Amino acid sequence: MTDTAALLAELVEDADASFVLIARDGAQSVELLTGPTRDVDLLADIPLTIDGTPREVFAMVPYRQVRERGFEATDDGTPLRCLIVDEHRDFPLEDMLAALPADPVPLKDAGFDITDEDYAEVVSRVIADEIGRGEGANFVIRRDYTATVDADERSTALAWFRALLTHERGAYWTFAVVTPGHIAVGASPEAHVVARDGIVTMNPISGTFRHPAGGATKETLIDFLSSTKETEELFMVVDEELKMMSAVCSDGGRITGPHLKQMSRLTHTEYMLRGRSRLDPRDILRETMFAPTVTGSPMQNACAVIRRHETTPRGYYSGVAALFTPNGEGGHDVDAPILIRTVYLEDGRLRVPVGATLVRHSDPYGEVSETHGKAAGVLGAIGAIPRDTAAAIKADPDEPGTDTPLADDPEVAALLASRNSRLAEFWLNPQEDGSTGPFAGRTALVVDAEDRFTTMLAHQLRHLGLDARIVPWHEAQDAEIDAADLLVAGPGPGDPRDANSPRIARMRELVGHRLDQGAPLLAVCLSHQILADRLGLDLAPLAAPHQGLQKTVPVFGEDASIGFYNTFTARVSPDSETTGVSADADTGDVYALRGDGYASVQGHLESILSRDGIRTLERLIEHALRIG
Repeated sequence: MTDTAALLAELVEDADASFVLIARDGAQSVELLTGPTRDVDLLADIPLTIDGTPREVFAMVPYRQVRERGFEATDDGTPLRCLIVDEHRDFPLEDMLAALPADPVPLKDAGFDITDEDYAEVVSRVIADEIGRGEGANFVIRRDYTATVDADERSTALAWFRALLTHERGAYWTFAVVTPGHIAVGASPEAHVVARDGIVTMNPISGTFRHPAGGATKETLIDFLSSTKETEELFMVVDEELKMMSAVCSDGGRITGPHLKQMSRLTHTEYMLRGRSRLDPRDILRETMFAPTVTGSPMQNACAVIRRHETTPRGYYSGVAALFTPNGEGGHDVDAPILIRTVYLEDGRLRVPVGATLVRHSDPYGEVSETHGKAAGVLGAIGAIPRDTAAAIKADPDEPGTDTPLADDPEVAALLASRNSRLAEFWLNPQEDGSTGPFAGRTALVVDAEDRFTTMLAHQLRHLGLDARIVPWHEAQDAEIDAADLLVAGPGPGDPRDANSPRIARMRELVGHRLDQGAPLLAVCLSHQILADRLGLDLAPLAAPHQGLQKTVPVFGEDASIGFYNTFTARVSPDSETTGVSADADTGDVYALRGDGYASVQGHLESILSRDGIRTLERLIEHALRIG
């Protein structure tokens, strides 16, 4: 028996031992972390320093931790478990593969906990009742593939880890986490957040192309990349993660990409977001809980929708595994992949949670198929079900030896690059210091109505020179509202006509108060609708939600390309020429309003979909402030 095999056997035999195995993308080694575990209540309690000494800590962060942000989640008691690293060793990949067990582990009583028909019904209900009434742009609803495992659980974890190393590729982390009572083995494609040397990166991935049996062709990939649903799904999650980046990064975040993330049986599209931050890595992690790719948008409402429609708690699914490592500056870096494509094993029961992103275009049985594909990708990789043949895209499927990386094909690369022509240059290019912006020296108070688009909006306001601060709707005080040079009444989910919503009632008060004062006001999306109602305009639901929709619309003499996330609209007669109203000539849908000391817009000028966003925002603020 080799030294590596002997060490693994010792860890398996000791039921109280805790260890973590990690293989990072492209590395030819496997890391082994060992040490004691400690369960803590809050992210702030993760023990990065013990007795004055910085320590390396590996943490499993469950989904229920999102309650730290004030969001809803069922408390299932899944622990925030920390392994305090006593020893961190590297082993050559070849040696580790030779030492790990290779026998397949049979499953019994395998299948989804929710039938295909029931899951399709949940999808239909979410599209109609949640997206359809303006609760958000997209939501991820999961189901679990479950089975019974009779084999020794710790040995099983090592066998599955070896299978993933052998049969899966392209994962950001391939890992096995073995602690008393909790085992997780996975191959996560997605780094949720990484902070190193003051640079924060996030990696939103969305859109799933399942390689057909027998191998994919360039044509099938191009069909996937040409899908409106898949493209808009990716744009929406980038918007949601930019909200998080704008909250933790002084420069708001910059987009690079898109890229392809190719795995053995699935290919995804992705962007990279990058910005600078001085925050404690635990604070960065808290402000970015959790990825919209596995929750939805807006995040706060997505958590409420998940709680309404998922039948069981999530456990670790959609949380993160986070490795905190001391750095040369006296602090810690963090590397935190999302806990997806992961098998959980507890008390002889396997669980593979998988979810589909539901948007306005979703076909219920298409989303059923997506969950089957994701589950099969994991189960096939660990050898629990027959494996599909993993094949690269072939430039010419009739000629042998023509396998090529997906993104290297010129037509594929051009199609990917063309996506950026739809996006706002503001978020693609380095952003200038706002200290000399056109509104320098003025203050803005942004009232958040439960959509963190306000973080992106505040960043743009600062870029334009305003000293901008965000306050939640329920904390906004009249004195600070009166003191602001500009009040920005922000966006939020829901029906603007809902008389029973305390949030909407408070936003009505704020908008009305500012109008009565004649003080500068900018109203966005939901608040635009509230303003329109106050001015006597009709409100109505759209025939189909405009969630993540890019439109070119008239805004007081200029056509502007703007991103929309609305289910309701203010409406006037199409043939009316009401002063201060910019509306669609055919439908009468109101895109913008302006009057003495106020302006509003239905779209999200801060969205990556708003190519003319920063220009339009400047024009509307200029009007509200009575400049010019």
